[in-house]
Amino acid sequence: MSHESMMCDLETGVCGINDEEKMQVIDLKQEEKKVTLYYATDPICSHCWALEPVLNRFIEEYGHYFRVETKMGGLLASWEGFSDGANGIQKPSDVGGHWREVGEHSRMPIDGSLWYDHPIQSSYPASRVFKVIQHMVPGKEQAFLRAAREAVFALNRNIGEDDVLIELVDDLGLNGKEIVEAASQQSAQDLLEEDFEMVARLGVRGFPSIIIVNKEQQGIKVVGARTLETYVQALQQVLGETPQPKTIKALSHKIEEGHLLFSKEIEVLYDIEQQDVESYVQSQLQENTYRVQQILNEMAIQRV
Repeated sequence: MSHESMMCDLETGVCGINDEEKMQVIDLKQEEKKVTLYYATDPICSHCWALEPVLNRFIEEYGHYFRVETKMGGLLASWEGFSDGANGIQKPSDVGGHWREVGEHSRMPIDGSLWYDHPIQSSYPASRVFKVIQHMVPGKEQAFLRAAREAVFALNRNIGEDDVLIELVDDLGLNGKEIVEAASQQSAQDLLEEDFEMVARLGVRGFPSIIIVNKEQQGIKVVGARTLETYVQALQQVLGETPQPKTIKALSHKIEEGHLLFSKEIEVLYDIEQQDVESYVQSQLQENTYRVQQILNEMAIQRV
């Protein structure tokens, strides 16, 4: 009987004589991602909301090449002395029209009428809650940011107010009162200031800004809501090779994330036309596992 060792190839399923060396040293430590994607944003940044479909697809397909670091940018400290001449915004009521335009153009629903009758006074409270969650319950902060954006843009809720923030945090299964209280402390503002310093170091002057950086701290900055191809090209330049996309998870898995999924997001994620979304959803999801809503003339689905 032969003493040659046998092995089975996991990829081909073929078994045969192993002609590799008898013993090999292997290292099972996961290779650290050498690329960092910094995302400079703010909970009330309308163009960031418009970018959600493309950014989520980019992370879904190419996230295995980089780690994401979301940094709060401090869009609105207060209305005292605030001026955004580029967008013609000097006072709260100026924001409403601008938001509606962004919503209509991007098809990510934006109501915006709160700016006329119940304006947000600062984006810092929601930003501090993000930082506290990131600090106390790492991994939950992205779910909070998404919930806050849905609340303010699509559902017209004032996320500058404690009672709204408490409810949003409670809905994540966390202690909203405790976290919002912690977000009112100086320590939370200190965490926020660290983000502001990093955003300034990255040379960010507008939101959204995405900076893709290699381990030598050299990289590419992409400002504004751009196409998927723009971000893939930026990643390719930083990597020095053509990145290979991963398969996007099925809608049945995507809906498990729990938040609303708007028609535009489904279109971008799965390369389908708007008129085909309804039939696509019906073909991918079991009846009674999701509900359909119309929000500002846009279809949205959510798990039940």
